[in-house]
Amino acid sequence: MRIATIVVGVILLLVLRGTIYVVQEPEQVVITQFGKPVGDPITDPGLKFKIPMIHKVNRFDKRFLEWDGAANELPTRDKRFIWVDSYARWRITDPLLFFQRLRDERGAQTRLDDILDGETRNAIAKHDLVELIRSTNRTPVAGELDPSEEATLDPISYGRETIRQEVLRTAQSRTTDLGIEILDIQFKRINYVEEVQRKVYERMISERRRIADRFRSEGEGEASRIRGEKERELKSIQSEAYRLAREIRGDADAAATHIYAVAYDRSADSRAFYQFLKTMEIYRTALDAETQLILSTDGEFYRYLK
Repeated sequence: MRIATIVVGVILLLVLRGTIYVVQEPEQVVITQFGKPVGDPITDPGLKFKIPMIHKVNRFDKRFLEWDGAANELPTRDKRFIWVDSYARWRITDPLLFFQRLRDERGAQTRLDDILDGETRNAIAKHDLVELIRSTNRTPVAGELDPSEEATLDPISYGRETIRQEVLRTAQSRTTDLGIEILDIQFKRINYVEEVQRKVYERMISERRRIADRFRSEGEGEASRIRGEKERELKSIQSEAYRLAREIRGDADAAATHIYAVAYDRSADSRAFYQFLKTMEIYRTALDAETQLILSTDGEFYRYLK
């Protein structure tokens, strides 16, 4: 009797376990009977019931899901080959339609590969490269380009953001009958292929060097101008100083001559004393230990040596 009770309890537990299931908050459920959906999708979380061994619970995520595309080499309208890497966010809006058309997330990812990659390829092929790498008609930074080169920045009509939105709208229109909604798509990376990338880098390096040489040339020219002004000002200052020195020396010589003249004209004794001092100065200047003079006793030069 006890064994029978235990067996019945185990059977009831298995039946109860197969009857009750839980729908979590981020889930939505579609019940199928022998592979075919029955009833409406269950989107409310909580404890639910089903027929054991007959009904199957198919769970789908309510949250935003990620699609990460593979980087592809695509041609632009102006025949430039570039690498384009994109990603998108999507969600399941109608789980019953989603189950009927795509079955599961793996099938959805495969279908999104076809849709998003295809629409991205079409959008890239319809626009020039400049439209894909620029978003606005920007104004170059002052000094970045010569005035003659600024004209080479062709104005754009679309820009990367407009092209992205175009891809999003077209892809959304193709997923309405799949039970999913594409929320957003972004270009994760747009770059040249390796061969073109190398040439672009070489051109960028050459351009930066040309701009650096121009700035360096302008700097050297400004330095030469400053050095020239310095030399000119220095010569002007030296010339003015030399003129003032000559004027001061001339004024001093004139004052000394005047003093000598006044002293000479004062009196005979003063003149005699003055002559004596000047003669002594001449002796000191003209005579040394090796000098030999032949003088007349009547000469003025000999008078103070008597």
